[in-house]
Amino acid sequence: MRPLAFFLDLHPTLGDFHDDIIEGLAKEQKSISPKYFYDERGSELFKEITEQPEYYPTRTERNILLANAPEIAAAPGPNTAVFEYGSGASEKIEWLLNGLDRPAAYVAMDISRDFLIDAASAIADKFDLPVAAVCADFHGHVRIPPDILPEPSRWLGYFPGSTIGNMTPPFAARFLQRAAETLGPGAQFLLGVDLEKDTSVLNAAYNDAAGVTAAFNLNLLTRMQRELGAQLGMEDFEHRAFYNEEACRIEMHLRAKERTTISLDGREFSFDPGETLHTENSYKYSINRLKALFEETPWRLETVWTDENQWFAACLLSNN
Repeated sequence: MRPLAFFLDLHPTLGDFHDDIIEGLAKEQKSISPKYFYDERGSELFKEITEQPEYYPTRTERNILLANAPEIAAAPGPNTAVFEYGSGASEKIEWLLNGLDRPAAYVAMDISRDFLIDAASAIADKFDLPVAAVCADFHGHVRIPPDILPEPSRWLGYFPGSTIGNMTPPFAARFLQRAAETLGPGAQFLLGVDLEKDTSVLNAAYNDAAGVTAAFNLNLLTRMQRELGAQLGMEDFEHRAFYNEEACRIEMHLRAKERTTISLDGREFSFDPGETLHTENSYKYSINRLKALFEETPWRLETVWTDENQWFAACLLSNN
């Protein structure tokens, strides 16, 4: 196994499931961060979601990237270094590194330390270029250590998968601002974004017929029982996902089917019939709303690649 060029651990706060659940259940609109979806079972279920016929984002983005791979890979020019946000499936980065002209380096960033090291090490073993890793989250500022990697002609940020849609627009703007500070003047950024479309397509994608998304959402309650000792009736809750047209986002909730309570550490959190625990948002953008978002940051939209239905976009941004 080839060693990493560097490993920078910024010791990101992973959150406290117990405290965050208590805080979230005490709110007027009960809510919890979607990061708690991803225990081992949740990660397995999410992979199954991406394989459901109704769930278009993963396969649509993959098709866009592969269909336009030569043009996308040629855009940054030779000797580009890649900084991937939220290091994910290896296939998502391998096609890009294979297509670039003499890439200078690859840096993976993720909040999960062990996963990050494994993913970066796997890339290091496959590619003859310096590979490094940064353990951090999207909230913090990241400075790439100087004088360790070869000086690239430019940096290319890479953030596929439409994860930016899980951020509120103001937070997405702050994330892009921090990315510009990390990558510097002259950098480019390749960003995956889910686009606005017919609400029937959106609602079906988050309510698949096989019930995998429902199981993914309800697994949060299973975690609360198993890890925190929460007392609740699983049968008292159901998955609800819908497109909020005013906010331009899919919302996921766990809805109480009848009056019920969740008990945790001697505290009782009551639910009226129909009351919900809000678990996730997924914002959808038009191209004009994307441009407006980018106007709040140093980035400007250079090129958009999309599919024939214009359901998803791969956006190339420049920080000039």
